[in-house]
Amino acid sequence: MTITPVILAGGGGTRLWPLSREHYPKQFLKLGGEDTLLQQTMRRLDGLAGTATVAAPFIVCNEEHRFLVAEQARQLGIVPGRIILEPAGRSTAPALTIAALVCRDGDADPILLMMPADHVIRDTAAFARAAQAGLRHARDGALVTFGVVPDRPETGYGYISAGPRTDAEGTALSIVGFEEKPDLETARRYVESGTHLWNSGIFMMSASTWMSAIGRYRRDIHDACVRASAAARLDGDFLRPDASEFLRCPSDSVDYAVMEKVARDASMKAVVVPLAAGWSDVGAWSSLWEISEHDSAGNVCVGDVCVIDSRDCMVISEHRLVAVLGCTDLVAIETADAMLVAPRNRAQDVRHVVDWLKRQERTERLSHRRVYRPWGSYEGVDAGERFQVKRIVVNPSGKLSLQMHHHRAEHWIVVRGTARVTRGEEVFLLTENQSTYIPLGVVHRLENPGTIPLELIEVQSGPYLGEDDIVRFDDAYDRH
Repeated sequence: MTITPVILAGGGGTRLWPLSREHYPKQFLKLGGEDTLLQQTMRRLDGLAGTATVAAPFIVCNEEHRFLVAEQARQLGIVPGRIILEPAGRSTAPALTIAALVCRDGDADPILLMMPADHVIRDTAAFARAAQAGLRHARDGALVTFGVVPDRPETGYGYISAGPRTDAEGTALSIVGFEEKPDLETARRYVESGTHLWNSGIFMMSASTWMSAIGRYRRDIHDACVRASAAARLDGDFLRPDASEFLRCPSDSVDYAVMEKVARDASMKAVVVPLAAGWSDVGAWSSLWEISEHDSAGNVCVGDVCVIDSRDCMVISEHRLVAVLGCTDLVAIETADAMLVAPRNRAQDVRHVVDWLKRQERTERLSHRRVYRPWGSYEGVDAGERFQVKRIVVNPSGKLSLQMHHHRAEHWIVVRGTARVTRGEEVFLLTENQSTYIPLGVVHRLENPGTIPLELIEVQSGPYLGEDDIVRFDDAYDRH
């Protein structure tokens, strides 16, 4: 049987604000390694190749992030089996159901390995061993979950209550039940009992087993996903389930929809495989502090940071010097447009800041000063009355839409690389230190025909400089 990884990349990650934003959440950030969390998840599959046939991953994400997913896979040289676009978030059970339907080619019945895209697993060899143990049970028709062996009382995770082992090797345990996030005293009791594991949110089962289970326990989810999948359409690298059908699908998690019910149903097989592999869901700044390298005083320092007479702090600077003096258990996170300062034990409460930003209709909850597009990115450098300055980076072979503006003119100065410019009826090249002018109302396009990123400075001038002043005539990425 083939293992088909199903990577769920639709989370928001608001508890890691200001690094994680709604339009650029934590799975696309480099946290705990040189690769982003999504790329770490894709690379994690390499350890399974020696023991089983591993298919290209199926990645489920939302519309907003489709090009980020495709680009980060391209950077690793990975061609996904499919990138499935959810019209709206419906939690993990519908996402897994759509993937199970899509990945079944004819009579094929692959083993699905469902993994969230925003977790860290330090010991990939231990993860591979646990996956191999789970594979044996999944082949026998079991629904398999992976429970992290706890090393401390943790109130931010759900728990799995485990029973006796189910095989001679002792690689899997029966499932007694699932427990909600506990208070501290209950968490201590769980850890001391030795029978409770953290719920990792990683699952393995055959596609047919999952479809049978979701059909038995949540027929409404099953039927909505079958209809949405049947009417799906291909859009380049992406597969779009039918939006009207998918939006009728109820929202529910794999745990609530199926696993909790399976644990109470003697006619269905379900096991938990203990996982001791340096796992973290990186769900808050305190979690990131736990898995990061510390100095001799327990501080985690990233970027241009000065820490004096302080201990057990997490200080991250992206754009300027951040100095911390005489502090303990502090989180200080600096980005180009926002800064967070909080006690480390309040890290779970960052969501209250995001809620405040939403009530105030502040854009800082949505995106960074650097905004990512299918062709590259742009970043605001300066702005004032009737002018705005941006730094634009266009990826190799990337091109902006053929467009015009009603209210602004633009000056382009190439800093690095080669630009192909369409301006009205003209098409010409610009290289380093050359510039051009795009008058108001003139149809234009910017492309990168080279093999290195194109970097340029754009100076906009006019009475209105909003991003909605764009009339598109042609777009390689099918944006409206």
